[in-house]
Order: sequence, then C-alpha cells, then structure tokens
Amino acid sequence: MIDKLDLNTKAQELRELLGEDANSPVDIFSLVSQIEGLTLVFHDLGKNISGMCVKDNEIKLIAINSTMSYGRQRFSLAHELYHLYYDDTSGFNVCSKILNSKSENEKCADQFASYFLAPYKSLKAAIKKAAPEGSMSMQEVIALEQYFGMSHLAMFWRLVSEGYLSQDYLDDYSHGVISAARTLGYDEKLYNPTPVDQQSRTYGYYLKQVEEVRKKDLVSSGKVDELLLDAFRDDIAFGLDDDQGGEALD
Repeated sequence: MIDKLDLNTKAQELRELLGEDANSPVDIFSLVSQIEGLTLVFHDLGKNISGMCVKDNEIKLIAINSTMSYGRQRFSLAHELYHLYYDDTSGFNVCSKILNSKSENEKCADQFASYFLAPYKSLKAAIKKAAPEGSMSMQEVIALEQYFGMSHLAMFWRLVSEGYLSQDYLDDYSHGVISAARTLGYDEKLYNPTPVDQQSRTYGYYLKQVEEVRKKDLVSSGKVDELLLDAFRDDIAFGLDDDQGGEALD
C-alpha cells in the first residue's frame, strides 16, 4: 500500500537536498544539474515510454522522452528521481507513458513526482486561493498546473487523489485544454513538446567527462567529436550557436 505521507516527506527531503525549499514551484531541470555524476538525456523514446533511469555503482543516467509535452517531461523527470534515489532496484527502469499505473512501484514514483512538483501544503494553499468556493472547473485546474508546472493529466489525477475531483470527469477535462489555457492568457509551452531540432540532447556528467579527456589530450580531436555526436551534441562538436556572434548575454 502506498504511504503518501512517507512519499511527501521524501519529496520534501530531496527538494531541500537539491537546494530548494519545501513548498515553492521548482525549475526541476536546473535542480538536477547539481546532482553529482548524473547524465541527463532527452530523446524520442517512442509513443509508450515517458522516461527511464539507469543506475549502478558506476552509472547514473536519466532519459526523458522529449516528444512529450514540457509539463509531462517535468513530471517524468521527477518520477525518475524517485527511481534514482529511493528505488532499491538497480539496472534499467523503463517507465510507461500511462499515468495511474497498476504497478505499485510506478504508483509510488508517480505520487512522489506529484509531491515533488506540487507539495501537499503548497497545493492546498493554491487550491484555496484558486477555488475558494470548493468547485474545481477546467479554469482552476489549468491555473494550478500552470503554477506548479505539471502536465494536465498529472494535475487532474493529483486532484482526484486528494478528493477535489472525480475520475468520472476525465473525458470532460481532457478536451480543449490548450485552447482554454490560451484564452485564459497562459503560455502554451507547458503543453508542447521540445522543438524538433532540440529533441535529442545530452547534459551533465557525460559531457564533463568528454571535456576532461579533451583537456588531458587523452584521445584525438576526432574521437572527441565522435563522443559528442554520440551524445547528440553536434552543436558543441561543430561549434554551432556560438555566442561570439553578437548575442546579448545580459
């Protein structure tokens, strides 16, 4: 049985470990850049996989499906952090696109991710402000997901789990979301995938290691380029998007 209190506590502990307070909305991609030894990969993982975590004594790697919405990518990353820090199993852990999974371990990871992005007390306060009368319309759901940076379905299921909505409303709340968000004046970024030309990128430890071997002249420049291309970083290998072209940096 899922221990929600324990998962909320773990989510708060990890937020604080990564330098964030226990309640504010987080820039999760910036937070994970601080994790020592972690390689983060964005790539098209297909229609059914949201992300994966690989860990053992030597490797820490998280992959996120960049063809899914930005909000879902944020949720998937929080989900994979559960596997990285609190899942006792090692090796490969491939995670399905489906929310509300039947797997106990995946349910724990989903609940943890929800608490990591929208801590219990913070969500409760936001709900009181957004829907003081207690009614939860599409407008209120969108306001909450925009504030916490969660995908629409992830926020819907969180509100169901907290007793604010019934899952019977899933169909009603799943149509016209982007149009409604646009009408309410919100940015659509949360609902869109990464631009096609940026969907395959690697960040973190792998690149630091490549730079290290380059500095120490341990491999040829051609091999360095090959390592960078393997990581989908042709922009580094070929010096693309160089900031010497007059881009304003402040």
